[in-house]
Amino acid sequence: MSHDKDMVVKLIGERIRKLRTDNQLTLETLAFKADMDYTQLSRIELGKINTSLFQIYKIALALKISSTEILNSLDT
Repeated sequence: MSHDKDMVVKLIGERIRKLRTDNQLTLETLAFKADMDYTQLSRIELGKINTSLFQIYKIALALKISSTEILNSLDT
């Protein structure tokens, strides 16, 4: 399935937020674990910015999951 850029950014953000809340982590806690500012993580979750693969990698490490678990949200 093909998505436009805005949809990809939104889906990735929604997936990260779901994984964070499923792990009962606050925005601040996950941001700290991922070594990023919480405002940046918030903007990623809200689909306001197109983040880099490196940031997705850091978020995945902080969640103790593989990056593919975040990217799999694009397959729907």
